[in-house]
Amino acid sequence: MTLSDFPGDVAPGVFRQRRESIRSLLNGGVMLLPSAPTLYRSRDTQHRYRPDNELYYSTGITEPGALALIRGNKDPHFVLFVADPNKSNELWTGPMIGAEIAKDQFGADECYMMSELPDLLPGLLERADCIHYRARVNDGLESYVKQALEDARLKGARSGSGPRGVVDPGGILDELRVKKEDCEIECLRMAAQVTVAGHRVGAAIISPGVGEWTIEATVEQAFRSSARSTVAFPTIVGSGNNGCILHYTANDKILGQDDLVLIDAGAEVGFYNGDVTRTYPISGRFTAAQRDVYEVVLASLESAIHRVRPGEPITALHDAVTRVIVEGLIDLRVLRGSIDRLLEKKAYLPYYPHQTSHWLGLDVHDPGDYSSSGNARVLEPGMVFTIEPGLYFRPEITKDIAEHLSGIAIRIEDDVLVTEDGCEILSGGLPTSASEIEELVGVSR
Repeated sequence: MTLSDFPGDVAPGVFRQRRESIRSLLNGGVMLLPSAPTLYRSRDTQHRYRPDNELYYSTGITEPGALALIRGNKDPHFVLFVADPNKSNELWTGPMIGAEIAKDQFGADECYMMSELPDLLPGLLERADCIHYRARVNDGLESYVKQALEDARLKGARSGSGPRGVVDPGGILDELRVKKEDCEIECLRMAAQVTVAGHRVGAAIISPGVGEWTIEATVEQAFRSSARSTVAFPTIVGSGNNGCILHYTANDKILGQDDLVLIDAGAEVGFYNGDVTRTYPISGRFTAAQRDVYEVVLASLESAIHRVRPGEPITALHDAVTRVIVEGLIDLRVLRGSIDRLLEKKAYLPYYPHQTSHWLGLDVHDPGDYSSSGNARVLEPGMVFTIEPGLYFRPEITKDIAEHLSGIAIRIEDDVLVTEDGCEILSGGLPTSASEIEELVGVSR
C-alpha cells in the first residue's frame, strides 16, 4: 500500500462504536471533550492546528472551537457544539463546518453553536451523576463544571440528583485506546513505512561536514512528501556527544569524521505516529569500540523482540533488555560483579537511564497503564509500542572508567505490533545489523 491509495479517514461507524463503548462505561455520568486550543508561535502567528486526541478518537472532529458531550447508558446521548460561523476569521483560516452539517457528518443526536453553550450546558450537566472532564484544559468550560458541582451541592441533597464529582476521562479512554483497531493499525503501519523512508533518505546524505540540520530537513521533507503525512515530533539528529542528550533537538552541529549520529524521527499519518531510531557511523564504518557497543544494544533489542507475544508481561521486555545491557557492560569492562547483583542495584542506569518501551498511537507516547495493583500489564493482540534500548557514554561519566567509549551514544528503536501468535515489526523495513546500517550511510555508497 502507498500513500496515494491509503484510505486516510476512519469510517464514521468506528467513531460511533467507540462512543457506544464509552457510554457503556459512563453509567449515569457525562464526558466532556473539548477541542485542542489554537496555539500561537508568536503574536498572531499560529502553529499548524492539530486536533485533541481524545476528542478525535471519540468523534472524528478535527476543528478547533468544538465540544463533545457524551452521556452514559441511563440516557444515551451525543451532543456536539461547534464554532460559530465568523466570516472575518474564515477569511484567514478557512470555512468552519457549522452545526447543521456537523450533526450529520459526526452522527450527533443534537448539535449547537458554541454561542449556545452558556444556556444549554448547565442543564445537560445537571442531569449527570458524575462529570468526566480533564481539568485545566479549558478555563471557560471549567467555570461551567465548577458551577454544576456547586449547584448539585446546594440542591442535590433534596433532589437526589446532579453531579457530585469530576473524574479524569482517561480512566475510560486510556484503556480503550491501548488496543488498536484494524483501521488504527493500518495508520500505524503506514506511519512506520513513511518513517522508514525518511530514515533512508536521511542516512543517504550522512557524511563528514554535513550539518545536523540538513539531515533533519531531508528526513522531514520525506515525511511531508504527501498531504496525508507530516512530522510526528521534533526530529532528533544528535552527532557525537549530542547523541547522549536523550531529547536533543537543537540540530545545529556539523558531523565529525569519526563520530556517530543518532537519528530519532517519526512520521504522522492519519494522526497516528511512527517513532524509529537508528544510529549511523558518519564515516560509513563503525570503529571497533562503536561496533562493540552497537552489538550490545542490538542484542538487547533482539532479546526484547523475542519476548513479544500475547500473555507476556510488558515488563519482561525491559528485564530482557537490561540483562543483556548489563552483560554487555561487563564485557566492555565498564561494570564488574555478578549480573544479578548489578541488576538488583540498577548499575546500568548511568548508561541506560530510560525505559525500554512506550505505547504508540495517536500520541507518540500513547496513554495506558503499564501495571495495575503492582502487577505488570500482559500483552494482548492489537497493542502497539516501541522497543528502544540504548547505551550512552556521556563524557562526564566515562572519564575514569572507559575513556575509549567516551561520547558513544547508540539507540535502536523499532515499532512493534502484538499479533495473535507473536509480533509484527512495523518498522522492519529499516535494517538493524551493523553491516546493513553501514551500507545505508551516504559516504559508503
